[in-house]
Amino acid sequence: MANTVLIVEDERILREIIKDYFLNEGYEVLEAGDGKTALDLFQQRSVQLVLLDIMLPELDGWSVCRRIRKTSDVPIIMLTARVDEDDTLLGFELGADDYVTKPYSPPVLLARAKRLIDSRARSAKTAQVANGANAHAGTGDTLTLSGIKIHFPSRTVVSDDESIILTHTEFEILAYLMQNEGIVISREQLITKIWGYEYAGDDRTLNTHIRNVRTKLGEKAKLIVTVVRTGYKFGGVV
Repeated sequence: MANTVLIVEDERILREIIKDYFLNEGYEVLEAGDGKTALDLFQQRSVQLVLLDIMLPELDGWSVCRRIRKTSDVPIIMLTARVDEDDTLLGFELGADDYVTKPYSPPVLLARAKRLIDSRARSAKTAQVANGANAHAGTGDTLTLSGIKIHFPSRTVVSDDESIILTHTEFEILAYLMQNEGIVISREQLITKIWGYEYAGDDRTLNTHIRNVRTKLGEKAKLIVTVVRTGYKFGGVV
């Protein structure tokens, strides 16, 4: 079954261009020209990725992203003509996984989208690797460390019996750090793992995602240790 992409863009010509690229790659495409229609489609259909413009009629992209994140960790790529870094960081704080600034190359957008979609499919396989590397990692589908339990097939996280809702990117960051417990992971390693070699963002992007993960972990935030001028590791003291 083909993966479904929801394109939310009020410029019809641009929406059609993006649509053609994804159709040619075998994806199913849903279209919305405003925020309200986008939410309706998202609730009615199973969607594997959302391409979300910020400046939309009815509801803007910020509002759509916020509402989607209340119920889903589906990957979201923000499409924006705004170059203000604060706007970009706001998108990440609301739960976006990546952003592309207009004007952009459709092939680059397609490559980023495929990476996000494919990374979800690899989660169950990486769980088996984690199980072999950690003696206390329950089953091949789960990884449990310091009271935090990750279930890879459902991409859920439970901390001391309390469910934590993470975005796609937040989940990938936490899982990667936990799979490498006690090992210092450089910023470059994290960026390559999550976004790929073609990543064109800045350090503030990774900082924002790490901060979001720590906030959601609450008292267990100290388990993610910052190693000055190097990166991060999982294995602090709670």
